[in-house]
Amino acid sequence: MKTDTHPKSHPVCFIDVSSGTKFLTQSTVTSKKTETIDGIEYQVIVQDVTSDSHPAYTGEKRFVDSAGRVEKFNNKFRRVRGS
Repeated sequence: MKTDTHPKSHPVCFIDVSSGTKFLTQSTVTSKKTETIDGIEYQVIVQDVTSDSHPAYTGEKRFVDSAGRVEKFNNKFRRVRGS
């Protein structure tokens, strides 16, 4: 078996920009920014969206538009056909 084929994992702190929540884990992702938490040095990765802020995980519903997809499709091609 080959040695050193897998990347090394190390402590990483993922920070959600919108909520400020920190997720402490092990990862192969690297960063130059570090932070010491409870005596352990973590590489810090800043994320725009995480499970703490994404609507699919939080259950937050967002209003997209009032017209359904089929109605929008029919209206678009009704104008093309000229009827």
